[in-house]
Amino acid sequence: MRILHTMLRVGDLQRSVKFYTEVLGMKLLRATDRPEQKYSLAFVGYDTEDRSAVLELTYNYGVERYDLGTAYGHVAIEVDDARKTCDAVRARGGKVTREPGPVKGGTTVIAFVEDPDGYKIEFIERRA
Repeated sequence: MRILHTMLRVGDLQRSVKFYTEVLGMKLLRATDRPEQKYSLAFVGYDTEDRSAVLELTYNYGVERYDLGTAYGHVAIEVDDARKTCDAVRARGGKVTREPGPVKGGTTVIAFVEDPDGYKIEFIERRA
């Protein structure tokens, strides 16, 4: 068994695809529009679906905003250099919500950014 994807409901599919591809550097892997069922999907990731887990972005027609609740945490992405990655996100118009630094009580360097719908994305710096 393996994890295939994580689904996030988004309020504007094109805005979210732009964020994940242009700001975070993922690739748009495939997209589907289902007008009869009133939803559209876009799958984004750093590699193909047969090789790694990806994100499924789901837009339900007419829903521009979701209440994220308190159960959702974040999506984690491993990066080589958290500071450089945050600088690149900021330069592309992204929002850094926690600057790079050690995790509380540890030494692993982490940072957080936020996507246009308010979902948190954690950067975890790869250990040497």
